[in-house]
Amino acid sequence: MTSIITAKGLSKRYGEFMAVDNIDLDIPEGRIVGLIGPNGAGKTSLLRCMLGLSTFDGNLRVLGKNPLHDRVAVSTDVAYIADTAVLPGWIRVDQLLEYMDVMHPKFNLLRAQSFLEETDISANRKVKQLSKGMITQLHLALAISVDAKLLILDEPTLGLDILYRKKFYHQLSNDYFDATRTILITTHQVEEVENMLTDLIFIKRGRVVLDATMEQVQHTFSEVEVNAENIVQARELRPISERMVLGASLMLFEDVSTEQLKTIGKVRASSITDLFIAKMSD
Repeated sequence: MTSIITAKGLSKRYGEFMAVDNIDLDIPEGRIVGLIGPNGAGKTSLLRCMLGLSTFDGNLRVLGKNPLHDRVAVSTDVAYIADTAVLPGWIRVDQLLEYMDVMHPKFNLLRAQSFLEETDISANRKVKQLSKGMITQLHLALAISVDAKLLILDEPTLGLDILYRKKFYHQLSNDYFDATRTILITTHQVEEVENMLTDLIFIKRGRVVLDATMEQVQHTFSEVEVNAENIVQARELRPISERMVLGASLMLFEDVSTEQLKTIGKVRASSITDLFIAKMSD
């Protein structure tokens, strides 16, 4: 399987602060990867390295190239949406599409126009006349109309209401993704993307603390509503987290067989949000 992003010993330091700390990654083609971490965990610094916007130590290849030394070549096959969509306010939507059509060799004008026909964005309106949600949709239309092999989204729906967020991810998964493209998403709204992810990466203080496919996560982690009489027995199995919800004791286990867990209570799949909280609390 073709690797889209590979990193070995990747690090990024700002003075004494290590933002990215000796990370190893291998992201293959045709995956939707969630890069999840708290504020200050190093997500944006890692993305900046991948985009060739920041120097780094270690080895990093994006589409087989060094993004710092081959930034132009990499940018041709990578589309990017930041947490704040920066588009010139004075330009009209149709002018922006025409500019992209001229400037980017892999931009599909008809695709962008077709995408925008499904929105409330008028071609003759200026960017400054659009709401934040509309600007995000416009930015998405530009990104998915580039025939790119990799789409990087850094908190793309930050500040949008739930309706715009749902529509954004629906359009992304239905109008863009296919088996030849890879999407890398950072977001704080984990619950909104977990059903579309194929892979999950947790990052904490610049280090990867979880790197697994969603199938591996489902087989590795289980949550148990532990029967009151089995609390001591359950704790002997060393749960990675324990909390009380409506009087019930919920414990999260890693690499403990389902058969064994069934003897102490009701077993269910762990949510990504609960898994994230547990891993960040280690």
